[in-house]
Amino acid sequence: MATAADYNLGPNTFPRGWFIVAESKELDKGPMAVRYFGQDLALYRGESGKPVLLDAYCSHMGTHLTASTSAMIVKNGEQIEGDSIRCPYHGWRYNSEGDVDDIPYHDGPCPKSASIRSYPVVDNMGCIMAWYDADGRAPDYEAPSLPQWDDPQWVRWELDHLGELAIHTQEILDNMADVRHLGPTHGAPSEYFENEFIDHIYVQRQGGPMQLYETYLYTTTWYTGPGILLSKQVFSGNVIFELIANTPVDDGLTKCFHGCLFKGSAAQATDEDREIAKQAQAGALEAFGADFNVWQNKKPALKIMQMKTDGPFRIGRKWYSQFFAAPDNVLSIQQELNGIVHTEGMPTPADSNHNIDDGLPF
Repeated sequence: MATAADYNLGPNTFPRGWFIVAESKELDKGPMAVRYFGQDLALYRGESGKPVLLDAYCSHMGTHLTASTSAMIVKNGEQIEGDSIRCPYHGWRYNSEGDVDDIPYHDGPCPKSASIRSYPVVDNMGCIMAWYDADGRAPDYEAPSLPQWDDPQWVRWELDHLGELAIHTQEILDNMADVRHLGPTHGAPSEYFENEFIDHIYVQRQGGPMQLYETYLYTTTWYTGPGILLSKQVFSGNVIFELIANTPVDDGLTKCFHGCLFKGSAAQATDEDREIAKQAQAGALEAFGADFNVWQNKKPALKIMQMKTDGPFRIGRKWYSQFFAAPDNVLSIQQELNGIVHTEGMPTPADSNHNIDDGLPF
């Protein structure tokens, strides 16, 4: 299993950005113990509906705030107060900012040194998205969103939870440049292809025949930061937005999520649309599963034996490095890379007179 240092990423071990840490509906069942970015974390929904993500352990005696199911304060449903949470061991209360604001058996001021880290979190498109930055800074950009999510014509996804994959996220991001795998792996060789870099956004435009479904597929795919991919896909008269998310669990271990937002046939999506949407998401997952299976059965590509007619792996990896870099170095990386990159030997969207970018949120 390769680590960030093996790919010459750094100085940070984990990338900064927005990442999916849970499906929104999971929090309806109560607080969750999760692990991401090499840390144990406490995730819960406050009484206001606000999701909260904190470092997991109470400063008092090191108790995990959300892992206990047997403590009476948990069984009695008394752990959440407003948007705060009480430790199941001695009842110390942490607010959503990670500060202790009440100790049941103590009348004096609460120790400021007991504070734990709180992470910016949004409830967005059925996902709990958290901002992670090893340098502790506020978000550089907003979490990705799609206006179609709130349009009743579109059938919303329910996430596929794909579990953990023993691969560094670098190998997943390489797919954005990898035009030459689309035929052998997916049976969908590109007839046009290009990449574009826009600060923290990485775009791929491509299209070609799809062997599995005997149709032509047009896609515009983009990463908003290092962890959340969205892809507009047009095929057989259908339109979907596919979501693929990768969140680092530990250095070299990744958790993946998947979903599809499907455009229905009427102003209000019908039951038939919802059934077709399930089939579309299953089909998209089957296609993504081909990548997933390859990643499960390969060694790390620490150095790629680059062909001139390969996609721009080197540029894509340089773009990805900005999320591990010191904050002062990010702008120079973006300025160096921003623009459209063409792959040698591949027609471009302009060559094919094709463009489906209208209305995309970047």
